[in-house]
Amino acid sequence: MDDRGIDQRASFERIRYAQAWEDADVLTQAMGDVSGGDLVAVCASGDNALALLLTDPARVFAVDISPAQIECLNLRLGAYKALTHSEFLELMGARHSTRRAMLLARALSDAPGQTRAFWTALTPQVEAFGAGGLGKFEGYFRMFSRYLLPLVHSRKTIDAIFEPRDRAAREVFFDNRFNTWRWRLLVRLFFSRAAMGMLGRDPAFFEHVQGSVADHVFSRLRHAGVDTDPAQNPYLHWIMKRCHGTALPLPWRAEAHEVIRSRLDRIQPVQGTAEALTLGGVAGFYLSDIFEYMSPELAAQVYGTFLDMARPGARLVYWNMMAPRRVPPALAHRVKTLGDLETRLKAQDMAFFYSDFVVEEVG
Repeated sequence: MDDRGIDQRASFERIRYAQAWEDADVLTQAMGDVSGGDLVAVCASGDNALALLLTDPARVFAVDISPAQIECLNLRLGAYKALTHSEFLELMGARHSTRRAMLLARALSDAPGQTRAFWTALTPQVEAFGAGGLGKFEGYFRMFSRYLLPLVHSRKTIDAIFEPRDRAAREVFFDNRFNTWRWRLLVRLFFSRAAMGMLGRDPAFFEHVQGSVADHVFSRLRHAGVDTDPAQNPYLHWIMKRCHGTALPLPWRAEAHEVIRSRLDRIQPVQGTAEALTLGGVAGFYLSDIFEYMSPELAAQVYGTFLDMARPGARLVYWNMMAPRRVPPALAHRVKTLGDLETRLKAQDMAFFYSDFVVEEVG
């Protein structure tokens, strides 16, 4: 099996994730009290690194091996500074807009030259989809909702997903109206390992995954539609309707906008790998699902590097989709798993792709 890092096995030349697909409400609760401390965060779109500003840290080091993902954060830094909350939502694509080119230019007015050049070249795509809708992953879901979902369900049925119901009523709706044989066939074909690797993620991301990706996605979609309330799920709404409804991800909400704006100077974008940082006394780590992309041996090595950076009480917060990853056995004596907190937050997690959510605390 290839034991090179994911940066050597997958392409990162374009935007892969243009918005966050991990629940910042869950993330910020899992971090605990990190006020005044330094945080290390996987950058991705930049949304959740910015959401961590709501925990009042001293600094957030937003790290990504992809220069395109760093530019997503750079755009947001300008957008929070220059735009009102409603304008920000238009630019990102959460709301309909006919003026995204103008909003983009304003967001880039004080940006570095390479950021202006990067996003100016993408202006037609931003106008069409919003800056939060033009990643490879978002394009995958756009193909699903625009061309394939209408072959399975009517617009009326899709809208009905987001009508508020109690759990019993959601189960009846899913089992009797939504979970048709056409729906099951669509999930089997479109969310197969081959289709998702080619169109949504990179095939290298599945190297350490076992089992059926389609089976996993099907079970998680049922969880999203029945166990949690779709009316409160911004991620499901985007997948099904290519925009957001009344529910928004935490960093895109009105009550978060001004707080994030006031703390933008605490964000430090870093291109590279998180384990290459030379830091000490780190208060917390938001690690997305990076361990899934590594062999157990490499994951153990990287995990140990994070422990060496951490202060006592620091938490490592991360997700697993299909490859089970937790503290390596050889390092288990240095951390404790916060199982009760994990269980409580898993039940709240609206980003439903993942099978596991991990919160581990350094002793």
